Amino acid sequence: MMEKELVRTAVCHVLDELRQRPIPLGVSNRHVHLSQADYQVLFPDQPLAVKKELKQPGQYAAEQTVTIAGPKGHLKNVRILGPLRSQSQIEVSRTDARTLGVTAPLRLSGKLGDTPGIKLISPFGEITLNQGVIVALRHIHMSPLDALIYGVQHGDSVKVAIHGSSRKTIFDDVAIRVSPEMTLEMHIDTDEANAADIDNPAAYAVLVKE
Repeated sequence: MMEKELVRTAVCHVLDELRQRPIPLGVSNRHVHLSQADYQVLFPDQPLAVKKELKQPGQYAAEQTVTIAGPKGHLKNVRILGPLRSQSQIEVSRTDARTLGVTAPLRLSGKLGDTPGIKLISPFGEITLNQGVIVALRHIHMSPLDALIYGVQHGDSVKVAIHGSSRKTIFDDVAIRVSPEMTLEMHIDTDEANAADIDNPAAYAVLVKE
């Protein structure tokens, strides 16, 4: 019994240390996900070319960019992310949404019901989407093993503290997204990154114990 208790104590100690490890931070600048059909309108007969691999396996920034045109303004050279998806989605910050003149709701990726549409323009064509513009809800990607270590499940909402900068803060309502294809990384947008001084190389994130 004593040996089992020692093992349990040791395991708990290791898990506590793992839970305090810094979570990598990824700042999501405005970007576009496209369906195959919409991509073909904008870039007919052109393969989506990889410019830079992203931290999440299989995800990449493409060479191709578009202009997002809203009722009040434009955002030029907005990067397309690959691979292509089943539906098109445009992710912007609140500041970007004001520039465009649209009311973009705070949503998880893929939750596009009752979202505003927008026009996308490439050098080869243009398309007007009926929906798809969102401000992405801050979230953490993690594998099932990471979720087990942190004691969370897909769909949970947690608090995350940002340390190491002069503007340290706590982000509430951070969504947990779990998949075997995911690598541990917290995603926030540029407005949130600026508010917490994420450009500071010393900045890091940790889950807050409730």
